[in-house]
Amino acid sequence: MANGSRQAAWEFFGTELKRHREEAGLTQAELGYRVFVSGGYIGQFEQAIRKPQLDVAARIDEVLQTAGFFERTWRKLIDDRRYADYFADVVELERTATKICEFAPTLVPGLLQTATYTRAVTLAGNPFATDAHIQEKVTARIERAQILASAARPAYWVILHEQVLRIPVGGGSNMVKQLEHIAGLAQQRKVLVQVLPTSVGAYPLMGRMVRLFEFEDAPPAAYTEAVYSGNLLDDPALVKRVQGTYDLLRAAALPPEASLALIASAAEDHRRCASST
Repeated sequence: MANGSRQAAWEFFGTELKRHREEAGLTQAELGYRVFVSGGYIGQFEQAIRKPQLDVAARIDEVLQTAGFFERTWRKLIDDRRYADYFADVVELERTATKICEFAPTLVPGLLQTATYTRAVTLAGNPFATDAHIQEKVTARIERAQILASAARPAYWVILHEQVLRIPVGGGSNMVKQLEHIAGLAQQRKVLVQVLPTSVGAYPLMGRMVRLFEFEDAPPAAYTEAVYSGNLLDDPALVKRVQGTYDLLRAAALPPEASLALIASAAEDHRRCASST
């Protein structure tokens, strides 16, 4: 579904939500209380500024007695089989965010991955998958990265742990290309990259990825991920706490210029290893 058509469909979702809410005689605050979100969030859903999570859509159906209408509509609009169920709404947030801040402790973030890197990661987790399945995942991830090529791209600030640079995903030669790709995006000022060196030792959020989103007309959100599951956080107090922790990571990481120098050094190490094999 094209972005314009998708937005129009979400506007229809919001219009229907407002209509059913008013027919039920509920204010935004009253409906929000019953489905465990704020009244302000209900207003943002109705204006198509923000998309509800699946469990919220299901609870709206229960409260408004709409026989699953909002859950079915949500699944049609946001469920993309190329992405895991828990990640589909994160893809939508990427498309509407004005700023994304990310910390990657072990893996190059999807928005920065080359096709070869994505293919190697996908194949490692799906050793019996068909070529078509692998290619579908690769294509979906590369399409996501197109937001960084857009004139309206979000400000993207990423902190990579040094071990992300060192693991030869896809082999040494391919890792050189991956690191050069990251450096190129930084040099084009499409992303701001910092590296958290191994020498730092213990650091906040040890081993845990986190992604922070800011929007023009909606409150910020945070996303964390575990094994085959994700957690989208939108409670203001909790998001503020995550933002504070991310600030600690920034303080511990190398400055951008030193980070690019370390990326170049890691690429050279991979190049030497590839040439010696």
